Amino acid sequence: MLLRTTVLLLASAVLPLAALAEVHEVKMLNRGAAGSMIYEPDHLRIAPGDTVRFVPTQSGHNAASLPGLLPEGAVAFKSKLNQPFEQTFTVPGVYGIQCIPHLAMAMVMLIQVGDARLTELPAALPARARTRLAAQLQQLEAGQ
Repeated sequence: MLLRTTVLLLASAVLPLAALAEVHEVKMLNRGAAGSMIYEPDHLRIAPGDTVRFVPTQSGHNAASLPGLLPEGAVAFKSKLNQPFEQTFTVPGVYGIQCIPHLAMAMVMLIQVGDARLTELPAALPARARTRLAAQLQQLEAGQ
């Protein structure tokens, strides 16, 4: 009886937190409203504990953390090509996401977790990816 009571108490403490977390869907596209080789949406502002579901609506894409754009304490991740993938973001900060096969074509996005801000982008990025990330950063800062 004591074990059952303990399990029920733990479940009641954890379930409200899980119920508050959201799942955000991001499509991986060859072509979308904003151009070619994009994530749609290309930037998100989420709460710690939220999950992002990356959906390869067209083949040849993945989602991976971008070196140099990973908050301290966060663990790098990489999905398989052509496979749906879910990542839960618990560490506040700004995450850069890339499609590894299409980084040079600027298939990147930003995810802001919590209120953290990003002061600068890493210098070692392909020019097109850096330009696209800079535009996404401006949209995040503008609250869009």
